[in-house]
Amino acid sequence: MGPDVDKLFLEVAGRPLVGHTWKRLDSTPGLGEIILVVRQGMESAFNELGKELGVQRPFRLVPGGAERQNSVWNGLQALAPATEIVIIQDGARPCTSMDVILKTVQAALQDGAAVAAQRVTDTIKESDGGTRIARTVDRARLWAVQTPQTFRVEVIRAALKAVLDRGLHVTDDTAACELIGQSVTLVESLTPNPKATSRADLPLLETLLRQP
Repeated sequence: MGPDVDKLFLEVAGRPLVGHTWKRLDSTPGLGEIILVVRQGMESAFNELGKELGVQRPFRLVPGGAERQNSVWNGLQALAPATEIVIIQDGARPCTSMDVILKTVQAALQDGAAVAAQRVTDTIKESDGGTRIARTVDRARLWAVQTPQTFRVEVIRAALKAVLDRGLHVTDDTAACELIGQSVTLVESLTPNPKATSRADLPLLETLLRQP
């Protein structure tokens, strides 16, 4: 998004981007407490947003960490002791359907770990390390992984502890599960579930969020 831009607070479809994500989770039946992992100095902005949204579920703020896995770990440490399932959602992915959220919960209860994902429809090429094609990858076996990523609490804690103990970096939480041999169930997102990564993503998000 460029320097000095907090994409989570860019206004999209009448409210800050993260407000749509938060409200979607707040409105999903069966969920408990919401924990927001935020960077230092943003606590008052999130507290104020919670008031503006009129959220119904209790929420708490915890500080983020140096890397993604550190931030997730901080969130896990703040869970209530009786928590059985944790849903990890990216604040910049505001269009996730309630159906997908609940299906990841069901799958995680049964299998230990689940993730929202979409089938890859483009033809995928592997390069030779530069700008030339080395081979065509079989897209029938490929999925684009998204969030929510949902786990039994003991599963994701064990997986992330293994990552942290080894000093590794992972780009998503299912990669931590792969490290300990934990299988992850793919839950297909049949409706658009994009993430705001660049300004080019905002018009699509605006359109999707304004749909009834």
